[in-house]
Amino acid sequence: MKTFAVIGDPIMHSKSPRMHNNALQALKKDAVYIRCHLKDKTKLKETIQKLDGANITIPFKEVACEIADFKDESVMHIGSANTLLNKNNKIYAYNTDYLGFLKAIEDFSSVENTLILGAGGTAKALAYALKSKNIKVTIANRSNARFENLSNYLCFLYDQLDLNEKFDLIINTTSTGLNDEKLPCQEEILKGVFQQAKYAFDVIYGKNTPFLKLARENGLKIKDGTQMLLWQGVFAFELFLECQKTEEIFKAMEMALKLP
Repeated sequence: MKTFAVIGDPIMHSKSPRMHNNALQALKKDAVYIRCHLKDKTKLKETIQKLDGANITIPFKEVACEIADFKDESVMHIGSANTLLNKNNKIYAYNTDYLGFLKAIEDFSSVENTLILGAGGTAKALAYALKSKNIKVTIANRSNARFENLSNYLCFLYDQLDLNEKFDLIINTTSTGLNDEKLPCQEEILKGVFQQAKYAFDVIYGKNTPFLKLARENGLKIKDGTQMLLWQGVFAFELFLECQKTEEIFKAMEMALKLP
């Protein structure tokens, strides 16, 4: 029996085990998918070596890239990975976040300019996704420590943002709002960028975050990270099991998320 896991800190909120185990059962695969709460990033490699593969979440996506023996093209460009495979004593790194994100925003039309809040591994993946579609990307963060790995994009501290610039889509990639009721940055800054925007997307799923509430109050069409979660899971599953049954996997995972 193969063993897969989702690894992160925090991790108890993750619905990945429910999704993947339902898909494993539906496709009659001899495997199990578990949660793994990791506190020490230096232990990621030895944790992966005990598994057949894993999804990586906050805050280990960049470390996942660093420990890999093989990186696919997206990981090379993004600098972070959310899917690791352990094959023949080698670690293979992939990024299905950016693919899941592009599927999730397919119904957001006429997006030409985007603002990403946060500068971590998820922000890198989404910036790469948008750039692949020739969409302009600006990244804002509370500190500039991570900007050195984002030289292909315009980067600003939150209080340096031009509030008169028109961003069609505002994306929150920070964990703010997951376990609290805080906004990713000052409310007046968000209200400023929301004025001319059409859409707001939060990678956090299953919760109406303060970011999304404020966006809705300002007339934006909003979406949480549920569809992104589903699609990145589908693409990861296909890598784990070397299985190309996209529609069946998606239906099984979607059904799992709807269960109480």
